[in-house]
Amino acid sequence: MSNRRELLAAGAVVAVLPSLSWAQAFPSKPIRIVVPFGAGGVADLTARAVAQKLGDGLKQSVIIENKPGAGGVVAGEAVARAEPDGHTLLLMSNGTAVSAGLFKSLPFDAQKDFAPVITLGFFDLAVLTAANSRFQSMQEMLGYAKANPGKLNIATINIGSTQHLAAELLKTSAGVDFQVVPFNGSPAVLTALRGGQVDAAVEILGPMMGQIASKAVRPLAVMGAKRATVLGDVPTIAESGVRGFDVASWNALAAPARTPPQVLALLNREANKALADAGLRKQLADLNVTAAGGTPEQLRDLLTSEIRRWSEVITRANVPRQ
Repeated sequence: MSNRRELLAAGAVVAVLPSLSWAQAFPSKPIRIVVPFGAGGVADLTARAVAQKLGDGLKQSVIIENKPGAGGVVAGEAVARAEPDGHTLLLMSNGTAVSAGLFKSLPFDAQKDFAPVITLGFFDLAVLTAANSRFQSMQEMLGYAKANPGKLNIATINIGSTQHLAAELLKTSAGVDFQVVPFNGSPAVLTALRGGQVDAAVEILGPMMGQIASKAVRPLAVMGAKRATVLGDVPTIAESGVRGFDVASWNALAAPARTPPQVLALLNREANKALADAGLRKQLADLNVTAAGGTPEQLRDLLTSEIRRWSEVITRANVPRQ
């Protein structure tokens, strides 16, 4: 019996040693972060800022690969099918959660085919009007919508986007009836807003800051739980009378499922160190991104709650599944 126990123990050590030595060698080559958006947007710039600092900590280059298309499906599929060795990561977002309820079928399961690593940051959406709009506050605009059902027009980018669904959620949360008008991209939204074709728009705040600074557009409210640091005098939707309203965009890192736990732990530790760096936090703040961090479990809970929330919004708004 003693010999059998010794053999079993020796076998266990032999089984563990390869994974330990392999994990200790990680990363053995450049790490690739697959971004489901084009270059130059908030998500892309966030990923690039984090990649540089993360690479410093890992002593290995971290490169960005942009794979836009199909609501993040192209990027998600590429990472889900990648070797689960920690060298290929997905820039996950609330778009990942939206896709789970928006598409009839996906080539991956967002909750089963990815291993969460860390939440990178949160960034604001805002309700904006043209500078010469008749509406001076969010309360005033919602009051008009209540008194004139169906007459208010709010622009967003394409159907199924976070902006579009946030506008739909505002409609049901505020108990008002307005028209959500989707456009093919942010430039078209801005043109319609400034030209008076629509009354307001829901957009990501960061890219709109130049328009706000030049007084071409005016923010009525931000959609998150707290006021935006860069617009401290602009109230939240909740402060404007829609109790409990809280919508923000977010980005995170995830790896393919079956990535070794030791590798995930190392990635999480180094990413948390990166996000604690004052220089990186300033870089992100300049993009209107609030640095996050935390545990893989916190990211898993965030993804689960976001999938549930946006699936309900899609159903209530009768958004056609794609």
